[in-house]
Amino acid sequence: MNTNRPVQVGVDYYPEHWAPAMWEQDARLMAKSGVQIVRVGEFAWSRMEPANGQFQWGWLDQAIDTLHRHGLQVVIGTPTMTPPRWLTAQCPDILPVLPHGQTYHEGVRGHRCYNSPSMRKYSSRIVQKLTERYARHPAVIGWQTDNEFSFTDCQCSACADAFRKWVRSRYNTLEQLNQAWGTVIWSGEYSDWEQITPPYGGSPFQNPSFLLDYSRFQSDSIASFQHLQLEIIRYNGPEHFVTHNFHSYPQKADQYKIAQELDFASFDYYPNPSPNKTETAPYSGALALDLTRGIKRRNFWIMEQLSGPPGCWFPMWRTPKPGFLRAYSWQTIARGADAVVHFRWRSATGGAEQFWHGLIDHSNVPGRRFKEFQQLCTEVNKLGERLQGSTLHNEVAILHSHDQLNALQIQPQAEGLEYYENMKVWHRALTKLGISTDVIHSSEALDGYKMIIAPHLYLLDENTANRLQGFAAAGGILVLTHRSGVKNDNNVCVMASLPGLLSACSGVRVTEYDPVGVDPIQIRDEQGHTYAASQWADVLELSTAQAIAVYADQFYAESAAVTRNSWGKGEVYYVATQPEEAYLSQLLRTIGEQGSLSEIQSLPDGVQVTTRSGPNGTFRFILNLSPQPASISLKASYTSALDGNTKGPLLELGPYDIEILEIQ
Repeated sequence: MNTNRPVQVGVDYYPEHWAPAMWEQDARLMAKSGVQIVRVGEFAWSRMEPANGQFQWGWLDQAIDTLHRHGLQVVIGTPTMTPPRWLTAQCPDILPVLPHGQTYHEGVRGHRCYNSPSMRKYSSRIVQKLTERYARHPAVIGWQTDNEFSFTDCQCSACADAFRKWVRSRYNTLEQLNQAWGTVIWSGEYSDWEQITPPYGGSPFQNPSFLLDYSRFQSDSIASFQHLQLEIIRYNGPEHFVTHNFHSYPQKADQYKIAQELDFASFDYYPNPSPNKTETAPYSGALALDLTRGIKRRNFWIMEQLSGPPGCWFPMWRTPKPGFLRAYSWQTIARGADAVVHFRWRSATGGAEQFWHGLIDHSNVPGRRFKEFQQLCTEVNKLGERLQGSTLHNEVAILHSHDQLNALQIQPQAEGLEYYENMKVWHRALTKLGISTDVIHSSEALDGYKMIIAPHLYLLDENTANRLQGFAAAGGILVLTHRSGVKNDNNVCVMASLPGLLSACSGVRVTEYDPVGVDPIQIRDEQGHTYAASQWADVLELSTAQAIAVYADQFYAESAAVTRNSWGKGEVYYVATQPEEAYLSQLLRTIGEQGSLSEIQSLPDGVQVTTRSGPNGTFRFILNLSPQPASISLKASYTSALDGNTKGPLLELGPYDIEILEIQ
């Protein structure tokens, strides 16, 4: 199975939506425009199997043959997100039961329970038939499982049985379960395994250990459902890759678990082109792309890329301005995408997503956006083979965990304190300094990094604490934040001074805390500059640490707000509140310069710089993801990989303009 391919551009195409007479002209225009990849099939179960056991493949044979005749490669999506009506009528256990007892009916998509025996049986059958027929087709290169896995919060009898088995395998005895969850509180102790059920609605303020485990169970249910498909796909198509298209961070479902058996992760990327999002969209998108690369710690695909103004679940966004589609597509490649597949080739004329615009509008007349897409295809096809095998090699990583996210959502700590939103601020500050960053799971190896930022290690186990302490002791820079070490992995508070297992390496002890929420407070650095802070304030007692910023007001004024502690050959920083981005920027610049991080520079708003290197060279991507022109000073002049001209040392970029430089 070959996943090392040239960087390519593709489109999502739904032949079942269009008359067969259009397939030939569409395929011809795709090929002429430079499209290399076409995804098909992920919502077409009712056309593949219009009645129980009656499979109709003629239309898909013709469509794939047509694409192949024009030299296009095909990725097939398994259609299990949309079980057809004949199936849900015959097997109503497929439909999820929501927390308050309502049934999640057909009509849109995602109307399936991952633990339903019927869903598993018929999903396996359609995947078996689909892969038997197309795994040997010369156009088919890989598979996408399902579509955008997420929690259905199903609480049907099948989920109840599966959850009971899941809990029993995790805790072995009721005594262990009651101890782990702390069920003695409010007389919640279990005396029989049959008493274990899903949350079943009721109060949202249920046992937090129970709720966190139910979220873990749901992720495991998705992974198990996908595993059935993976076994079939790999047996019938052993030479093909298999991926899945994740979406919409923050996402409660644990992508790391779901992606464990995949060859690489994919992401559906829809940067918001509306004017009120131009300042934040480039940075939110950068974090999402870095997170996707970190799911498997390797390059990824974009399986759906913005092609026009979306509109379905909300009123339509603004249309992308000239250059927007091209620039944001290059952003994905700059951060590790090896394919950018645009959603969709043509806007649908019917259905709920008919105003989620494609590259070609309802008129079926290619316009401005399509011409921009053709330019992108030309550029990517020119550089695709040279970028093959290249990736990012970063010195900094941010730790991420769905358990932390879910635990902090189950019990919000203070108004405005949100795990993923705070991660955005750290990542944005790094991005604006030109410090390219990985986002990896908190259990991953830390070798090769100079700096690790570990926000809100609310749940903390000894293994994670030991790895982080070892990283710093070996010479690394470790940045910790408030709300660390609060609980163990069972979501139960530990009886120890915070930050718990990290107290020694941080050199601090939390004597009390103030959940300030949205109330503003101030901190002051060593130069006397004051900055706003909010959300939280740990009041610290210092053992071996030194204060590098103090609170400037409140009853704990002049006490430490940010500290630095020597630990072995490295350093540990503790940030006891949530400072504004301006403070984090100067803190990270200082830390980065002391830690000899490369390429630190203050970039104009919206400008991002990353570097991909591989067997065919090193390429620096400089992207202006802003509607305003920008300029950036380079260390020297370089050759442009786009046009071969010499650029620099002052590089001028127009709105949504990009440059790719060859670095010797």
